[in-house]
Amino acid sequence: MKYHIHKAVVIGAGTMGASLAAHLANAGVPVTLLDIVPKDAPAGDKAARNKIVTEGWERCIKGRPANLMSSDLATFVKLGNLEDDFEAVASADWIIEAIIERLDIKRQLMARIDKVRKPEAIVSTNTSGISVKDIAAECSQGFKQHFLGTHFFNPPRYLKLLEVIPTADTKKEVTEFISWFGEYRLGKGIVLCKDTPNFIGNRVAFGTAAFALNYFIENNYTVDEVDALTGPLMGHPKTATFRLIDLVGIDVWEHVGKNLKAAIPHDKLAMPYLEAEKPNKLIATMVERNWLGNKTKVGFYKEVRTEDGKKEFWSLDLQKMEHVPPGKPRFDSVGKAKDLPELGERMKVFMAESDRAATLIQTLTYQGFQYAASIIPEVADTPKPIDDAVRWGFMHETGPFEIWDMLGVAVTLEQMKAAGFAPAQWVADMLKSGCATFYQYKEDSKVGVYDLSQKKYVPIPRTPGLVILSELKRAKKVIRENAGASLYDIGDGVALVEFHTKMNALDADIMGIANEALDRVEKDFAGLVVGNEGDNFSAGANLFMIVVAAQQGMWDVLEQAVATLQNLNMRMRYSAKPVVIAPAGLTLGGGCEVTMHASRIVAAAETYIGLVELGAGVIPAGGGTKEYMRRIINPLMRVPSAEALPGLMKVFEQIGQAKVATSAEEARQFAILGPADRVVLSRDYLLAEAKKEVQHMAATGYKPPAPENIYAAGRDALAALRVGAWSFKEGKYITEYESVMAAKLANVMSGGDLSRPAWVSEQYILDLEREAFLSLCGNQKTQERMWSLLNTGKPLRN
Repeated sequence: MKYHIHKAVVIGAGTMGASLAAHLANAGVPVTLLDIVPKDAPAGDKAARNKIVTEGWERCIKGRPANLMSSDLATFVKLGNLEDDFEAVASADWIIEAIIERLDIKRQLMARIDKVRKPEAIVSTNTSGISVKDIAAECSQGFKQHFLGTHFFNPPRYLKLLEVIPTADTKKEVTEFISWFGEYRLGKGIVLCKDTPNFIGNRVAFGTAAFALNYFIENNYTVDEVDALTGPLMGHPKTATFRLIDLVGIDVWEHVGKNLKAAIPHDKLAMPYLEAEKPNKLIATMVERNWLGNKTKVGFYKEVRTEDGKKEFWSLDLQKMEHVPPGKPRFDSVGKAKDLPELGERMKVFMAESDRAATLIQTLTYQGFQYAASIIPEVADTPKPIDDAVRWGFMHETGPFEIWDMLGVAVTLEQMKAAGFAPAQWVADMLKSGCATFYQYKEDSKVGVYDLSQKKYVPIPRTPGLVILSELKRAKKVIRENAGASLYDIGDGVALVEFHTKMNALDADIMGIANEALDRVEKDFAGLVVGNEGDNFSAGANLFMIVVAAQQGMWDVLEQAVATLQNLNMRMRYSAKPVVIAPAGLTLGGGCEVTMHASRIVAAAETYIGLVELGAGVIPAGGGTKEYMRRIINPLMRVPSAEALPGLMKVFEQIGQAKVATSAEEARQFAILGPADRVVLSRDYLLAEAKKEVQHMAATGYKPPAPENIYAAGRDALAALRVGAWSFKEGKYITEYESVMAAKLANVMSGGDLSRPAWVSEQYILDLEREAFLSLCGNQKTQERMWSLLNTGKPLRN
């Protein structure tokens, strides 16, 4: 490949620039973050001269949600300033500009970069609204050929959208390389954009939001009503409308709106609402009062403490401009739609109803469709970039054209006309040409999209090599399945087990398929992947089954269930063929234990993993306690004269506090992932990368590890752990019953009633785990904890 990125430079240490540097570090790219030197900073005083960049970086690493996936990754980032450290630009493979949105200052910076950059170095701007071609207008031809827009959405770790904006001068291979790097290495969803005002994501967002805000005010909808209706009911995040604006910042919202208004005077649908008096006065008043949203702790919502000390979020009365106690809106149409699992079915209910809620959703939907259609072909030639931008940039379940297809294009077009939201003529022309939907479908998959310039469906490009389970199912590659799991042949000698219970909770069906998979792999396959395409790998064991069995005294059944999980995990650990586990999302309790027994882990970057069993009143008993001991205490005790207590305390705290790693990289710090385990930033590539790992391990002569004994520290360590638990109880950090659970955990970790330290078998620890688990299940307080989790989703501190 002609281009590579071994070093990067980000210029501008504001919110976006610093978080971009952090995300490059997340991807393992060494990056230098630069910003200006403060006025009057003395020569030679490095700390003073780096004050701005240092403060920006410190805000970034303290920010929540965390921008870095692990504190260990901070070493990838160097700090400097634009006067003393500009030589970093000369050696960089990718230079990203993320400075103030002023064309003159951006051009001055580009001129400096043009003089020192390597001939093949790529330069990009993160501008959200300035014309990309104008920024590079005064640079050399070589610079222009390697220059483009890369508009990340904030925060870049969490939002998938990356808008890539080439100019007429940008080399095709530069656009293709940055698109590949953004997708494969940074985990982004790439939307190629034309160089038009605000590109696609923000253009759609503000073109619809300006209308919406005016409509809410004119029709006396309250903040509570709007956010109750415009969140998950419509396939949007829980932040809905006003919580989202508070999150973004009222001042930022005002700034983007003003910039867009100046840039799109030709936009007849957006301009009346961008210029509307009431919403502009509302936003301006809030900015004047410093009601800027989350950053000032008052915006459309305000945190209030009631007389009894409870926390409430009061919402802004848009007419009186004062915050009022929260309301609980109730609508008949919501009652009919809210329990329907599919978005399309919920939306059809709202389209057929006539109450105040349905009217709002109909109006926003029709205007959203109208506006999205109106900016084709200005911003894109097909609906797909718009849908992708809305899904990836704003975390919507679907984009506008995807929803329109769900509702029926032709029937919705007539409804829109009747409601005064007639769409662009090309939609009717598409229907007349025989294309009844915006997308061309093959069963449930989109295979083509209507192209306005060609007036026909064009194929949607496919990334070669991806593992897509729905397609494998249609191709009859399912070997065996039951209600809880499926076994696939995913090609090239690799099998795959997919869980598909609710939250992928582990049950007997999953255990059965997993054991059958191992049987088949031994004879017919090179190795096995365990993973799925759901939001979560596994939220743990089937808690309902456990608590019911405990309350009915079904101890043999419960013991057999625990033993089955232990045996499966040990079987995977010592399988003669490689078993690669591919966790993503919630990977808790038993899901974490399954993962820890893999031959190799290939984890999605956003994996939230840990042993959380104490929250349910038990200890990890699927081998999780044993694995922490093997991974943390064993290496320590192989060092001559080492003390076990520090390792024991780390394990005791991680299990006792039910700690969850907030990323796969942080899970390395927990010793859940090891040095050889991989982290994949693109969730779309996870199963394909896990398959590659199986193939690589098989091709290089994989053999299972030798059986490993576990260091059990004996009764002196047990006494120390008990003292620690007693101190926490006396200090009121833990409850009386939590000290009972801690004692059970300490007993397992120290090896039971061993009189002195010993190296014991894995099975010895597994037996202690199982005994402690069953003992705790028999306690009423553990059962109360389990029912609390099942009924409320919240742990009970009893």
